[in-house]
Amino acid sequence: MAIILFDNHYRRGLYPFTLTRAVADLRFGIFSMKERWERISGQPVLVATEPYLQALYPVIAPGVHTWVDASVIGDAELYNRILSLENGSCIADEYGLIAGSTEQFLEIAADSLLHNFTQVHYHTLVQRVTHPWQLMQWNDAQIRSDFALITQNRTSQPIPASVQTVQPDQVFIEEGARLSFCILNAATGPIYIGKNAEIMEGSVVRGPFVLGENAVLKMNSRVYGATTLGPFCMGGGEIKNTVMMGYSNKAHDGYLGDSVIGEWCNFGAGSTNSNIKNTAGVVKVWDMGAEKYVGVGQKCGVIMGDYSRVAINSSINTGSMIGVSCNVFGAGLLPTIIPNFAWGVNGTRYELPKAFAAIDNWKRLKGANLSHSEIAVLQYIFDHY
Repeated sequence: MAIILFDNHYRRGLYPFTLTRAVADLRFGIFSMKERWERISGQPVLVATEPYLQALYPVIAPGVHTWVDASVIGDAELYNRILSLENGSCIADEYGLIAGSTEQFLEIAADSLLHNFTQVHYHTLVQRVTHPWQLMQWNDAQIRSDFALITQNRTSQPIPASVQTVQPDQVFIEEGARLSFCILNAATGPIYIGKNAEIMEGSVVRGPFVLGENAVLKMNSRVYGATTLGPFCMGGGEIKNTVMMGYSNKAHDGYLGDSVIGEWCNFGAGSTNSNIKNTAGVVKVWDMGAEKYVGVGQKCGVIMGDYSRVAINSSINTGSMIGVSCNVFGAGLLPTIIPNFAWGVNGTRYELPKAFAAIDNWKRLKGANLSHSEIAVLQYIFDHY
């Protein structure tokens, strides 16, 4: 028996991130959706997604499994209810299946999945991640929840003598992390420092804050909550209320705020984004799945898909949407919509072999390589999106 996190129509609203990954691999707070379920349940967690992405994930063997809408964000009560479901029963709300236990293989593209179950129990409306900007809007609450989960019945590594802290009981440091001559203020929210991560001298951090495994915060950085720098990320300059999912770099001076950044992205030195309009009005962001603008509130910086990069001194507009594998450069304030595989901002498309070579070069900097499965996914995106 395993938990299977399945994608449904909500994944379209989460482009560009769900072009290159299942919803289960979206990261905010401390964990990805999949990692969170693994920790809560103590069970194997598998993924069911679009056919072109499925090769990135292990095969699902036959058997009685608990199928869970990957976009659902639960609390302890919901998690316990899902884990106690009997074969043939499910829970749902007005938007459809939340979770169910069955030995049938669910056709996740179907309009409704409830007919697969003999007992349907209705639940109060649950919270689902349906748009990428929600990852930064909800990051504060998620860091706090994940911090309580990951630190339960555990003891932090000692805080080094050179590190100044406010409310040190809300600072948790994993084994192998390195911190020296920095300031950690956890009065505004918890601070989690992952295994083998590093905060260099002169950095100042206000929680809630997450520095993932092997991530680095460079010298004299200024970070405001709620910020997550995922595994192997590099942060620098000024960062505020931002999620960087993993393996991405914003290593130099410049501002990054109210933003969500995918994996294997890079910001050239001096690049800065705007997070609020000059009028202080509602920011509208291009919804890639629905192909329309959506109002997202008063603050939103940049949404950037995997493998994309911006040149030095880039001026990124308020509410920008940058697709997958873009090489962004151009004079003045950049456009708010930059499509997948853009080369510059004048409508030229990245040549795919050059895109593959550049991605592989960036991955090699962190000891990785572009896999055949990832190449197939990028080829599919290039051909269809």
